[in-house]
Amino acid sequence: MIVGTGIDMIELKRIKQVVSHQPRFTERVLTPFEQKRFSSLNGNRRFEYLAGRFAAKEAMAKALGVGIGAELSWQDMEIKSDEKGKPFLTSPYPYLCHLSISHTKEYAIAQVVLESSSS
Repeated sequence: MIVGTGIDMIELKRIKQVVSHQPRFTERVLTPFEQKRFSSLNGNRRFEYLAGRFAAKEAMAKALGVGIGAELSWQDMEIKSDEKGKPFLTSPYPYLCHLSISHTKEYAIAQVVLESSSS
């Protein structure tokens, strides 16, 4: 049974501006695992990656109906990819999390659907 949905979209331009004014922004939003991946990327791909993770974590918070900082931290959620490159999100919540992240030249968008793990 679906217990929550969330979606978030962010402009890549906005992410670039935040990073230029707040260099520690990536450390706040990304886990150490995600930071390592971010550091291995070049050019615009870095900002696509960061914006996608930011949007995914915001979408997760919306699906849960909580705010980031109140009940949920950026560091509580981590996004990895399976062997085929499909992203998945881990969190301390006992739900199956379906995640989709997409990018255009100007935007990143993510959608989260949470499903209860019990029938």
